[in-house]
Amino acid sequence: MKPTVKIFILLFILLNLNVLYSQNKDVMNDKKLETATLGAGCFWCVEAVFQSLKGVESVTSGYSGGNVNHPTYREVTSGQTGHAEVVQIKYDPEIINYEELLAVFWRTHDPTTQNRQGPDIGSQYRSVIFYHNENQKLVAEKSKNNLDVSGEFSNLIVTDIEPFSNFYAAEDYHQDFYQKNPNQPYCKFRIDPKIEKMQNEFQNYLK
Repeated sequence: MKPTVKIFILLFILLNLNVLYSQNKDVMNDKKLETATLGAGCFWCVEAVFQSLKGVESVTSGYSGGNVNHPTYREVTSGQTGHAEVVQIKYDPEIINYEELLAVFWRTHDPTTQNRQGPDIGSQYRSVIFYHNENQKLVAEKSKNNLDVSGEFSNLIVTDIEPFSNFYAAEDYHQDFYQKNPNQPYCKFRIDPKIEKMQNEFQNYLK
C-alpha cells in the first residue's frame, strides 16, 4: 500500500473518531439537570451529605433568602442579612428525583427545631426549602405534611418552604469542606455521624 493511501486512511479514521467524540460530548452536555436549594444548618454538613448521592452532579455551599447582595460569611453569621446557609444541588432526575432528595434532607437534620441545629444557633441555620418551581413546592409541602402525620418526629416540623429568590456561592474555603478537612474536630463530631447515618439508611442512594 502506498504511503499516501495509508495517510489518507489514517486521516479518515482520526476524523471519524473526532466526530464520535463530539457526538458523545454533546450527549453529555445535553443531560437535563435540575436544581434544588436546601438549608439544614451548617452548610458544611449538608454539602457532605448530598455529595455522596448517586445522580448528584454538583453541590455548592452558599447563602439564600436574604436581603443583602453578595453577602460575606461574616455578614451572614451575624444573623442580620436574612440569609440561610444552604447548598445548591445540581442533580439528574433520571437517577434521583426531588422527593428522594427530600427524604435524605428530612432524615439528616432536625427539622423540628427553630433556627437551630445542635450547637449552631441563629436564623442563618434555619431549616428551609427554597423551591424553584411549582412542582417542587407541591412535592415539598406533601412530603412535609406526610411526615407530620406519620408521627416520625415527636414535634411538628418547622421547616420553611419558600420560593427561591437568590443564591450566592460561599467563599472558596467553604466549598468541599468535609473532603478537604475530614479530621477537623467539627467534621469528626458533627459530619461523621451524618455520613454514618447515610450509610445505614440510604445505602442504595450512595455513589
